[in-house]
Amino acid sequence: MLTNSLLVVLEVVYGEPLKSKMSMFLCLVLSFFFSLIFLPQIINISKRKHLYDIPNSRKSHHERISRLGGIAFFPSTVLSMSLVIGYRYLIAFPLDEQLTGNILLEFLFLSVGCLFLYMLGVEDDLIGVRYRKKFITQFLVASLLPLSGFYLDNLYGLFGLYILPVYLAIPLTVLVIVFITNAVNLIDGIDGLAAGGSTFSFLVIGLMFFHEELWLYAMLSFSAAGSLIPFLYFNICGRTTRGTKMFMGDAGSLFLGYLLSFLIIKYAIYVPETELDIKNLVIPFTLLFIPIFDAFRVMVVRAMHHRPLFIADKNHLHHKCLAAGMSHLQATVLILVFTIALLILNNWLTGICNINLLLAINLSLGILFSKILNIWKRNHPE
Repeated sequence: MLTNSLLVVLEVVYGEPLKSKMSMFLCLVLSFFFSLIFLPQIINISKRKHLYDIPNSRKSHHERISRLGGIAFFPSTVLSMSLVIGYRYLIAFPLDEQLTGNILLEFLFLSVGCLFLYMLGVEDDLIGVRYRKKFITQFLVASLLPLSGFYLDNLYGLFGLYILPVYLAIPLTVLVIVFITNAVNLIDGIDGLAAGGSTFSFLVIGLMFFHEELWLYAMLSFSAAGSLIPFLYFNICGRTTRGTKMFMGDAGSLFLGYLLSFLIIKYAIYVPETELDIKNLVIPFTLLFIPIFDAFRVMVVRAMHHRPLFIADKNHLHHKCLAAGMSHLQATVLILVFTIALLILNNWLTGICNINLLLAINLSLGILFSKILNIWKRNHPE
């Protein structure tokens, strides 16, 4: 009763922003604690059932390590979101119109898609799944979201295109979702990179949604970020000798990629009543520039050398960092610093640059980064 009275007073004094800040904070904290509870249990199960990622010539580790850490992400995110939204309703602080209409459909279809990819990832982590089955599932779950009216409807002048007709916008959205989902999955090759990059992306996009007063999407972003923070400790600081080190596996990376693609596209969707601002497209996609650029670069290189496009190799940027003599943590920090620098640069350039020139600059910087790593690799003694 006292808590409710206090919150009513705060509502009168500060209004919705304070309530939403509290909701975002609660989502972050609850998801953090749920993940912190789940992860040690996953480690114990992995030890008892000998569920380990077996090292091979393509992988950068040489010990048997659990790859089931990502199992904690989806339930931690859903539990924290559900509890916070439910609590808001109980104390008479509903989200009102935000949970109706197309937004409700978006979240329902998003939940279905996340669950399907989560289960597919668990299956792959335990017994393995053919890449064709992965792609079919990804296309199916990506096709769910446009049913709610969710699709990238404006390219803000990219390649001279602005408003897209529905018959182009929907297939483009599906392709972008599938590509980003796989791109995030592909960068999960060294300690901390996929989890650290995703945590940073969720926090930034969450703050962007908060600034736009889109509270539900901000809460979702912070819930996802909270589930990753405990995993980062086990992934980076865990010890193989004690069996506390773990990877996220496909259950984690597929879920993260799908959720990030949803949030980034959602922010980029053009609202007709607002001014056309290329930042709405550029800044969200800059958060995932490295995985997007790296996945595209690797596929181009494989095609040029007539190699299968979907057979894994060690030609990714993080592999180049390791070949240049960096540790996993050093490579992760370097790539995150590059992303942050690019984010700052793009935030400035959007005010003075055409979006197509901006794309050319970004691609040039990505290619330069890759070339520098190649030179560094050649100069590094074996």
